[in-house]
Amino acid sequence: MSKTRAHSSPKRRGRARTGALPKDLYAYAEARPLPRIGRPPKHSPETWTVTDDWPDPLPVTEAEIDLFEAWFGDLFDELFGPST
Repeated sequence: MSKTRAHSSPKRRGRARTGALPKDLYAYAEARPLPRIGRPPKHSPETWTVTDDWPDPLPVTEAEIDLFEAWFGDLFDELFGPST
């Protein structure tokens, strides 16, 4: 085995360098997004409008009510009190 190969042990390859950690580990939340590459969108989301076209009152079937009571009954009892 050559000398250069003997000195490069597989344990040391690929290890991260140690050093001082940044003071604020949450600084990534303040980072600005990278500029968009490519064609700009045709419609800007700032100009979009959201409309509610659901009927009033919203129709709900008995089967849907039974399903929600089966899965979320304990939570509903905790929030609204036990059913009578």
